[in-house]
Amino acid sequence: MSLLLPPALRPGDTIAIIPTARAITVEELRNGIALAESWGLKVKLGAGIGHKHFQQAGTALERAADLQAAIQDPAVKAIWCARGGYGTVRLMEHIDLTPLLKDPKWIVGFSDVTVLHNALHNLGISTLHAQMPHNIGVKTAECVETLRRALFGELLQIEATGSGPRATGSISDNEQRTTDNRPGNCEAELIGGNLSLLYALRGTPYDIDPRGKILFIEDLDELLYHMDRIVMNLQLAGWFNELAGLMVGGMADMHDRNPADPFGQSAEAIIAQAVAPYTYPVCYGFPAGHIPDNRALVLGQKVKLNVTRRGATLSFGERSVA
Repeated sequence: MSLLLPPALRPGDTIAIIPTARAITVEELRNGIALAESWGLKVKLGAGIGHKHFQQAGTALERAADLQAAIQDPAVKAIWCARGGYGTVRLMEHIDLTPLLKDPKWIVGFSDVTVLHNALHNLGISTLHAQMPHNIGVKTAECVETLRRALFGELLQIEATGSGPRATGSISDNEQRTTDNRPGNCEAELIGGNLSLLYALRGTPYDIDPRGKILFIEDLDELLYHMDRIVMNLQLAGWFNELAGLMVGGMADMHDRNPADPFGQSAEAIIAQAVAPYTYPVCYGFPAGHIPDNRALVLGQKVKLNVTRRGATLSFGERSVA
């Protein structure tokens, strides 16, 4: 069953930009602010913008208060997390998300924001896994347009052509074949986010149950043997046993500590080995994650996934803007 869907935005609505993790300045947000205003939205900046406490945009208590204020402000219709990095998990013991059950509003972001996606999934509220205002000026037009369409409740369909980006460096023909898409069709609820965060949240109240669902995963800047450790944890826990489908997004800058002594598998090959016993559809290189073409995904909603050898299509149901 699909989760509670926040109302679509309309021109004149207010979107709050809140730094839940690393410090950020107004100047670094100018492209995101201009974009939101070009869509007819009013922008409200969180108190933590321009504030710095070591790496973070304030202490955990300050950042939690900033997010809480936006959650409880009836004028705010969406919350756009300013940037990722690390630190959102520190807010969880200080934040109350339950007001969103009575006044649902979009929580938008990815990467470190995965903890909020998981928490709201367990609460029964859909969220947007999408580009944050930081660095949005260097993202693709498709990335920006899918964010707009998702926020404003328009029909959203994503076409992923080809088998997607691969790990840097050469891989064998056998590994290329191993990480080819596995064709098939499925229809189920979409969940997921940053793989390292999903792993880090295992055993906490913000862990999620992937059974019967389409799982999306992406990651950035991990050592390949760390990647194998993460995937082995999920494999041994049975995470891959009962999926409806799997979407592997950008696996950016995955590397060995010493290239002269490689781990021997790309991130995609590690994942492919873990899901080899199953028959559900799997696509690699889906355009979402820490890549220029970071398309928006409505998490918690029922979607249709069609995977072929040449690509994949992800279709979200049409949603009313009324």
